[in-house]
Amino acid sequence: MMYLRQWLAVISASFKITTTELWQNKLRTFLSLFGISIGIFCIISVLTTISSLEQNIKNELNDLGNTTIYIDKWEYAASMNGQNSRWKYVNRPIPRYQEVNNIIERTPTVADVAFKISTITTASFAGTAINNTTLYAITKKFGNIQPIEIIYGRGINPTEYIRAQPVAVIGINLAERLFVHPSNAINQPLHLNKKKVTIVGVVKKQGKKILGGWGFDDAVIIPYNYGKSFINEYRAAPLIMAKGRDGVSIQALENDLTVAMRSIRKLSPKEENNFALNKVQDFSEGLGNIFTNLNKGGWAIASLALIVGMFGVANIMFVSVKERTPQIGLKKALGAKSHTILAEFLLEAIFLCIAGGIIGVFFVFLLTIILSNMLSFPVFIAPANLVIAFICCIITGVISGYIPAKQAAALNPVAALKYK
Repeated sequence: MMYLRQWLAVISASFKITTTELWQNKLRTFLSLFGISIGIFCIISVLTTISSLEQNIKNELNDLGNTTIYIDKWEYAASMNGQNSRWKYVNRPIPRYQEVNNIIERTPTVADVAFKISTITTASFAGTAINNTTLYAITKKFGNIQPIEIIYGRGINPTEYIRAQPVAVIGINLAERLFVHPSNAINQPLHLNKKKVTIVGVVKKQGKKILGGWGFDDAVIIPYNYGKSFINEYRAAPLIMAKGRDGVSIQALENDLTVAMRSIRKLSPKEENNFALNKVQDFSEGLGNIFTNLNKGGWAIASLALIVGMFGVANIMFVSVKERTPQIGLKKALGAKSHTILAEFLLEAIFLCIAGGIIGVFFVFLLTIILSNMLSFPVFIAPANLVIAFICCIITGVISGYIPAKQAAALNPVAALKYK
């Protein structure tokens, strides 16, 4: 208990001395704090931006469904990691609509299977044309796997899917550009090049996505049975989507789909798969490696700024030791131990770095507000980054203040009292 009181007294005295020194030497303090503030600002701003970006991308991937597998000719994760040899996949057969029912029949772990094709078209109404509009032709189970929330009107009903009715739901951005207010789009005709459909619903706004996503805000969605009458399926990025039953692991679903697809494609045991089963987890693993490397690069660059700040703090501590040499001599003459003097100056250096760190974090907070308004995703300071900032300040204070503190602790009390 006595030692605790002594240490609390040392901390209190160091804090008072530090604040007095900082206030009496404003310019020197500013220059020292500026270096630490820039260092902490660089580190935390880099970590904050990267972690916010990573979290937003993970949220987008989760929206794609953790229990969904995308059956395609291309392996998405391999492409993202730069391992995709185009010639390995280009000659693979494309997914076909006829394979959907076969998958349902042969895969007991599957709950829903959907098929989509997509192309680029021109959407027009009353003389206003929107070029480069994405057109999706989907089957009725698509909404069970990738929910499409309707804000005005209704969705496409099962009968319209089966009977290939020329109906559509459109994105809210497209509705605003063509009809001013999205609700005005309901029951209006929409021309897709030479085809005409009736708008029955408007999709709720999803906002911009870093990965692009489905882009429903600017898209037109029609029944597959109608779309296949004028869309060339071979050139329309066909895709099969399979969602597992409740309680079924993604690995079990993948295993069953592999067996089913090999049977459907009539592959012999020696032949390799001519299809790809893409999972959200594959993206997450690839992104994890990318962000790990980005964090390493960010630390390397930002640490340089912090090292510069260390020299500034070390300099102010050396000057402080010189200025307070007689005081140190008096303390030692009155019985102060060397480790107490060492602790006082180390704590002073740490307080100085923490003060600079607080300023740096404040500027990071301002940066998050600016970036959140500029970018398509929220930027925020994670609690873990605040802990990192605090730890960096302590480590910086110890490293930059140790030699000056050691120098102060080693002073001879007689020589120190005579110092001028």
